[in-house]
Amino acid sequence: KNENLNPETELKRYFGARAVLGDQRPRQRNRQFHRSTWMTNPKDSWPRFSRPGISMPLLETKEGTQYFTFEHSREYQQVQFKFLDAVESMDPNNIVALLQLNPYHIDSLLQLSDVCRIQEDQEMARDLIERALHSFECAFHPLFSLTSGTSRLDYLRPENRAFYLALYKHMMFLEKRGCPRTALEYCKLILSLDPDSDPLCMLLLIDFLALRSREYQFLLQLYQDWEEHRNLSQLPNFAFSTALCYFHLSQQEEVDHEESNKQRHKANQMLQLALIMFPGVLMPLLDLCTVQPDATVTSHTFFGPKSQLEQPPALTQLTALYVGRTYNLWREAPVMLWLEESVQEVLHRVNDKDPRVEECQNKVNMLIFSPFVCRRKQRYQSAPRNIHRHVLLSEIKEAISSLPLEVTTQPVMGFDPLPPLDSLTSYTRPQRQRAGSSNESTLSLFFRSLLPNFNLQEEDVEVARAGQELNQELNRLLVAMRDMLANIRFQEPPREDNELRDEEEWD
Repeated sequence: KNENLNPETELKRYFGARAVLGDQRPRQRNRQFHRSTWMTNPKDSWPRFSRPGISMPLLETKEGTQYFTFEHSREYQQVQFKFLDAVESMDPNNIVALLQLNPYHIDSLLQLSDVCRIQEDQEMARDLIERALHSFECAFHPLFSLTSGTSRLDYLRPENRAFYLALYKHMMFLEKRGCPRTALEYCKLILSLDPDSDPLCMLLLIDFLALRSREYQFLLQLYQDWEEHRNLSQLPNFAFSTALCYFHLSQQEEVDHEESNKQRHKANQMLQLALIMFPGVLMPLLDLCTVQPDATVTSHTFFGPKSQLEQPPALTQLTALYVGRTYNLWREAPVMLWLEESVQEVLHRVNDKDPRVEECQNKVNMLIFSPFVCRRKQRYQSAPRNIHRHVLLSEIKEAISSLPLEVTTQPVMGFDPLPPLDSLTSYTRPQRQRAGSSNESTLSLFFRSLLPNFNLQEEDVEVARAGQELNQELNRLLVAMRDMLANIRFQEPPREDNELRDEEEWD
């Protein structure tokens, strides 16, 4: 349902409508007219909305699925070129100036949101993302659906990628805000836009949001429906999270004793299988949970350091992602006790040379989670670009540190991280004369520091002084930006007819 995309729906369920809405009665005087949207609630503090030059045509319909794309008008393309110039200048002031003239330019909103978030101004960062989503939603085609699961957007088109990223960033803000159920709906939405390619790898995140929002049956149903053609059991996050789902279902009070025993037996089986398939998960998980394992576990070759050192790099990334994201879900006392029992049982099976252990580690699967190959020890030798993109967006340092050099040594910008190598470009940026390089300002140094290959060559004293000046200048910039974004007003064009004309523009 569309209303499930509104976080107020979830907050009202937790705290009641009065606590969420308070005494928010709309003031009739000086009240702006806003188009009704599902994803965001436009704020009176926002600049007056005018269409920025984004449209959404329907490309084709095949077998009940509709394929759309966003398009940029000629005027919006010119603004986009200026934005790319501003990014290359390495000076956020230029982006702020661009946004002042074009307050609903998407990529400027995304990039400045990252700057605000890094400076821990979460409210402003979230506000900029919401404004970007509002701009997109006002451009939707009448047939485009957020919840039907039949609307598609090709990530290969640059105009579409900003919508994916805005949804992702909004989803993460919702999760941190304490709205995991709403965040889960956004995760489903992103996955539905391109379920085959899954360009932002929502399958590596959806289990976490389902557990956070206690949507256990949904996750198990997804696992059952998709396992045959997507081989989800070969992903560490699904292997462990589905087991955790069965465990929580067995603990629910409304479940009768017999059903509870069935769920617990299933949980035990799946957790032991997950530990056998991915033994390198255990020690990092216990470490983040601040749990000291038994000596019989740490000294055993199956779970010891060897299990992590022998992991292929791509599997190490997936392991670090899962552990860094979900360790808090495993810290509960009943869950940890259950994990301990399962670890001991797995060690018994390993010591007894259970053939199932060897079978799991050398299992051949005819169904492949594209584009991995079949055998477990070969499957994770290299990860596709969408997983690298997901790791960067996750900001989980352990996973980022395991990325290959070819990823970490290239510039990565927040408005389009790791763009596909086979992008479908609808318009190209004109070539221009490049001015001679000038000395970098402290803000230029800050923008360079957003890149993975940031490496200053100055002396330590100069770096310290630059860092101090940077902090002062950036704080002044953010204060000015907040003031500008909150108070910017545009002169109304002369009207030739009645006051209802503005409202008619939305039709």
